[in-house]
Amino acid sequence: MSLKDTLRVMIVDDMGVSRGLLVQAIEEMGIWKNQAENDGRAALNKLIADPVHLVLSDYNMPGMDGLELLRALRQHKATARIGFILVTGNPTPDLVAKGKALGLNNIIKKPFSTASMKQCIETVVGKL
Repeated sequence: MSLKDTLRVMIVDDMGVSRGLLVQAIEEMGIWKNQAENDGRAALNKLIADPVHLVLSDYNMPGMDGLELLRALRQHKATARIGFILVTGNPTPDLVAKGKALGLNNIIKKPFSTASMKQCIETVVGKL
């Protein structure tokens, strides 16, 4: 069984179209064990109850942005080691530095291709 057959991913994005594009990209890679949330707080609660291997999270979301979600995940024993990729249209040096300080594993700029997303994911979890 390959990594992509067992890899569990959560996608967190408040925009339905963006969520759909992320789901489509990972399913094109053959990653079928995925779930999506439109809210950082709801995602956090689900992840604490049932951790996944990797989170793909939008940065700019109301209520709890991507970095706040990352910070919260790193504070819980059950979720502290989850791989975390931030998805943003504007990866400024300041945003990247803040993310790295919180334990961000990788960042990808919107718009992305399936190939660039696969490469981004592989740097975090290994060859798919």
